Amino acid sequence: MNSFGKRLILTTFGESHGKAIGCILDGVPAGLEIDEAFIQSELDRRKPGKSKLETARKEPDKVEILSGTFEGKSTGTPIAMVIFNTDQKSRDYNSVKDLFRPGHADFTYFHKYGIRDYRGGGRSSARETAARVAAGAIAKLILKHIGVTIRSGILEIDEVRAETIDFDYAATSIVRALDPDKASAMEAAVLAAKKAHDSVGGTVLTVADGVPVGLGEPLYYKLDAVLAEAMMGINAAKAVEIGDGTEVVRLKGSENNDPIAPEGFKSNHAGGTLGGIANGDRIVVKTYFKPTPSIFREQQTIDVNNNSTLCKLEGRHDPCVAIRGAVVTEAMMALVLADMALLHMGRKMEHLAKIYG
Repeated sequence: MNSFGKRLILTTFGESHGKAIGCILDGVPAGLEIDEAFIQSELDRRKPGKSKLETARKEPDKVEILSGTFEGKSTGTPIAMVIFNTDQKSRDYNSVKDLFRPGHADFTYFHKYGIRDYRGGGRSSARETAARVAAGAIAKLILKHIGVTIRSGILEIDEVRAETIDFDYAATSIVRALDPDKASAMEAAVLAAKKAHDSVGGTVLTVADGVPVGLGEPLYYKLDAVLAEAMMGINAAKAVEIGDGTEVVRLKGSENNDPIAPEGFKSNHAGGTLGGIANGDRIVVKTYFKPTPSIFREQQTIDVNNNSTLCKLEGRHDPCVAIRGAVVTEAMMALVLADMALLHMGRKMEHLAKIYG
């Protein structure tokens, strides 16, 4: 499936080395001011080639809005956006066109479809996430109207773990470190892996503040379940935790329950959801990214004819995909929350009365 959402529906298209990537975002309410500078600024945060910690591929990621707006505002019709690829080097992949890169989706795509675009991974490439970030920027513009803000940062890289959380610092750090005292060590870990022709994984912390109580659908479209699905749908994501996540198994019920006072919750082990519905507290999500599979070491593999061979990769790749992946987690959280907000509008008669009464 290439679409995501119930009321705010995102469909993306394009491949890493194709002519362009892009998206169609359907369900945006009419009258939303479309801040194109903000959308571009979000893409600039994710685009490659900004530092020595990222792939050397230089893409401007200039977004062009094709439809769904008029005189700077949304019209209520599908918003189509396109980002043209400008710095493909497809020849870098000629040596792997008939073999499967370990850790990549080459093997599964080939066996599912009987054909695959080997140039940079085609549709399975993280290049596709630029389209999600563009759509997520519009979702953030929607959420701004109800006071929701979303931030992210790197919690851990190669066993270097943040001990303090500073989202303002993360926004200025090239490694997006949440802890100013750990930033240098995180950067060094990435550069050491890069020098060794290897890669490292990372943990991204993503939070949303100001989320209204009630967002989320019981049982089959729970807020935490859909957030987990959204994050797991990001390239290289291998695990997701909501709130305290796996740590709750080490707690007693008396320790894990979040006491409630007139002024709000006294703790937030639940990560902002109860019964799949937002409780008004901070939404807390941790996303765990595997080490980038594109490494410049010889690896054992097979070719399309099932012959044993060695994979010697060329090209330009991120030594730690989690760094740019942090921006994508924000986009996916924004899309989920905006979708949930639109769904929630029809859940009470008093909501309908405000419109039709």
